[in-house]
Amino acid sequence: MKKKSVRLRSPRPGDMGRVVQLHGELYSREFGYDSRFEALVAGIVAEFVDRFDARRERCWIAEMQGEVVGSVFLVRKSPTVAKLRLLIIHPRARGIGLGRRLTRACIEFARRKRYRKLVLWTQSHLSAARAIYARENFRMQSKRKHSSFGRRLVAEVWELKL
Repeated sequence: MKKKSVRLRSPRPGDMGRVVQLHGELYSREFGYDSRFEALVAGIVAEFVDRFDARRERCWIAEMQGEVVGSVFLVRKSPTVAKLRLLIIHPRARGIGLGRRLTRACIEFARRKRYRKLVLWTQSHLSAARAIYARENFRMQSKRKHSSFGRRLVAEVWELKL
């Protein structure tokens, strides 16, 4: 079988809408999330675009055969802390190390920009993402039960000291 080729690139017009759409579609189909999750993602994307600081922030779009199949964002939380956001991989691009590649792109960028810490928020049932974070030496800092997006969930905050 031919290895899938995925390139990471900067966003172009239309990509931000696709990131929101991917999250809405996949989280609904795979985890039963309602449209409030898509609204949350849309807000995160809008804030990223409105407040974008090219010196300290970045978005990577993963493209395979001309199709957007993933993304990740690194945003400034404070002068010393960056936040990894919106990591997503389309099912057809899973199993080839793309999640790890996107996560490492964030880590490398955060180190180059001299952030001291990289943090993220995830849910306990997202085992593939959690495995990537653990392999990259993030450590879970806290857990909290909550009801969001039409589901009972356990939110987790993870951190990587850089």
